[in-house]
Amino acid sequence: MLVRAGATAAATATTTALPGLRRLWRGGGSGAAACFPLGRALLDVRGADAGLFLQGLLTNDVTRLVAGDGPPAAAATTAAALPRALYAHALNVQGRCLYDIILYRLHESPEEEPHILLECDSGVLDAIQKHLKLYKIRRKVNIAPCLDLSLWAVVPGERAGDIASSLAKCADQALVLTPDPRTEVMGWRLITKKGANLSEIIPGGHIGNIQDYHRHRYKQGIPEGVKDLPPGVALPLESNLAYMNGISFTKGCYIGQELTARTHHMGVIRKRLLPVRFSAPLPKDDIPEGAEILTESGKSAGKFRAGGDELGIALLRLANINEPLCLNIAGDKVKLTASIPEWWPKTASK
Repeated sequence: MLVRAGATAAATATTTALPGLRRLWRGGGSGAAACFPLGRALLDVRGADAGLFLQGLLTNDVTRLVAGDGPPAAAATTAAALPRALYAHALNVQGRCLYDIILYRLHESPEEEPHILLECDSGVLDAIQKHLKLYKIRRKVNIAPCLDLSLWAVVPGERAGDIASSLAKCADQALVLTPDPRTEVMGWRLITKKGANLSEIIPGGHIGNIQDYHRHRYKQGIPEGVKDLPPGVALPLESNLAYMNGISFTKGCYIGQELTARTHHMGVIRKRLLPVRFSAPLPKDDIPEGAEILTESGKSAGKFRAGGDELGIALLRLANINEPLCLNIAGDKVKLTASIPEWWPKTASK
């Protein structure tokens, strides 16, 4: 499957978003940008009904990726303001998470047929294709895996630099280069053709160890993939979907909306995914899924989701996060502390 990668389109996306890129380039960490090869899969979704089709399946407002109707001048203005990427979840009918997804817009104008790349956990690639085709019915949508593209996370370090000219020169290699739609602390998402020269696209960048990327995610409390968000178990608002710009409470109906909307309007979320730090590195062997986290008195405070070394992510009762906590692993107890990420909205529950 060959995806159209217009140099003009990529250059435009780069230059319009450059101020944010310059600012992030001065962000946390040391040295130049680290480029992490992600093992996540990409699906190509295109066709006249692609936007409407995804709108009924995902938590976010997919129409934001598709230019609306109107006179050519107004449509051009709308297209220029469209986001390049959008975060969302696909839910089951009970309102629980099935797949965490990032959508990337490839079409450039309202006259073009909607063309979207869908990023998902590679372990559920077959399942998500079946899920999409189940609801496709007779819609004009084509769905196919992208085997000729590579997906990268770009996390900038402290050294600043004006990289606009280099990015523009290599726009034919960078199909997509856009801020991560979940939160600024996650840097950028980059999609290239396989074999593209990263050093030309990201000047001074280096290929990082994927474990460092996961450590960065855990430190920031960002869930990604089926280990962090178990299908049919995780709830979207407990998983901080609203904090990560992944849900619209004003769009029309979608699968799983009822429970999610009711929880939002009640305004009561007692548990949330939080970053945790352990007093000692976790054992190399896999920790049982959903291992219990306890308070000092032995009361259940939540469940462990995923982690490595001394960092991880856990679903915790907000009422217990300031107490001494421990992870129960086969009778052994490992102490841990939870924290509220700095990128959360200031109005978030403390």
